[in-house]
Formats: sequence, C-alpha cells, structure tokens
Amino acid sequence: MNAPVQPGRILSKKENGIGWIIFSNLAKHNAVSLDMWQSVPSLMQTYEADPEVRAIVITGDGEKAFISGADISQFDKVRGSADAQAVYNTAVDKGYESPVLCAKPVIAKIRGFCMGGGLGLAAACDVRLCAEDAVFRMPAARLGLGYNYSGMKRFVGIIGSANTADIFFTARKFGAADALSMGFATHVYPVADFDARVNEYLAMVSENAPLTLAAAKYTIRQIATDAAERDMAGLKARIAKCFDSDDYKEGRKAFMEKRSPQFKGS
Repeated sequence: MNAPVQPGRILSKKENGIGWIIFSNLAKHNAVSLDMWQSVPSLMQTYEADPEVRAIVITGDGEKAFISGADISQFDKVRGSADAQAVYNTAVDKGYESPVLCAKPVIAKIRGFCMGGGLGLAAACDVRLCAEDAVFRMPAARLGLGYNYSGMKRFVGIIGSANTADIFFTARKFGAADALSMGFATHVYPVADFDARVNEYLAMVSENAPLTLAAAKYTIRQIATDAAERDMAGLKARIAKCFDSDDYKEGRKAFMEKRSPQFKGS
C-alpha cells in the first residue's frame, strides 16, 4: 500500500542563530497552498522577536524545488470567485510583505524550480543564494493573471525594467547563470557543495552586529521607497541606536584586541 501523500505545509527549525522557514509539498515541487501562505507572516514575526535568531532563511523541502508556484489544484476552491480571489490575494501579499517588513536579514536558499509565487517570494527576500541547478520562471502571462504594483516594483528594483519586461513578456525559463547576470541571484554555488557554501554565508551574517544589520536593511528599504513616503526619522534613530549600543563598544574593543567580537544585539 502506498503511503498517503502529505498535504503542503510549512516546516520550521532554529539552528546556529538561523531561523528556517521551509516550504514542504514534495509531491507538487513545493507548490504553495492558501494555508501555507497564511502561516508565513506569523512564523516570520516569531523569528523576528526571538533574540537568538540573527537571520532567517526561506527554502524548499528536498532537492528538486524551492517553490514551483501556487498549488493549481486549489484554484477552483480558493480562487474560483472574486471574493475568494481577494482572500487569496491578501494572503499572498502578506506572505510577500513579511520578508520585506522583517527587521532581520531574510535569505532565500534556492535549488531546483523557483517559479511564479516562488519567484515573487524570492524577490521579497534580501539575498538570494542559488544552486547551479536552479530554474526560474514567471508564468503570469501563460495564466492570464495580472501582477500587482508592489511585486512588479520589487522586480524592477532588483533586475531593472528591461529584464523585468523580458521575464514577464516571454514567461521563459532561465537558469542560475542568467539569474546571476541580471542581478536576481546574489551568489550561485555548485550543487555538490551548495549546503556548505550557504552555511558559510549564514555564519558570516549571524556573527555580525544585529543592530547594524537591522539599520542597514531599513536604510536599503527606505532607498527603495518613494521619496515622499521615506521614514528618515526612523532611519536616523536606528543608526543612532547602533552608536549607543554595547555592541558598538564591543566591536571597537574586539578590533583593538584583534579578536572576533561577541555581539548580543544590544
């Protein structure tokens, strides 16, 4: 007798100062259900509030996919009417917003298929670390759906208007090398040592001063925000908090003593 197929779900774990959000729907290349989208923001907020977590990683379960897109089998049920579509869109928008709004670095670890909603979620992360076997696609034009302003703005901010037009107009598949050349992939690593290289990167991030990381992320976010809506007061307050922190004292002391600093986030 075949084992029952597990429904899509979000897995989580905390290791070495890193909070993991793992999209798991192996039978469908980690396609995302409505329930999965709805669970992302609360988990992101839990990690943000946890002082032991220095950075957050979003990834897919297994070796074949990051996220292949939406779970199409749910379309008639959860997207079959205007009201249902509105509920679904809200869940997806909040899922996309959660990495952007999180004060901590959010890193996408991408192997295999990264398409549709997966591509959009990866774009909402701060950094995208990819294996050489990653395959990307934005199939919106093949499905007849419209992509919202905030999502399009994220793509334009990362890869520029011409590359955004290219991947949306053609709905073509493209590989890790192409993603790197257009600026979507931050780093591309060989499959054989992908996990090790990602862990090395995460260790570098997690060893650094949390308040500095938060200030840097907030500043980057303000730069990408329309001038009239920028929170310059909040930006300056975050920078001032760095200089007033014990971590700043520890960083200076460690530098003078030629040792690794031990930051506490305060």
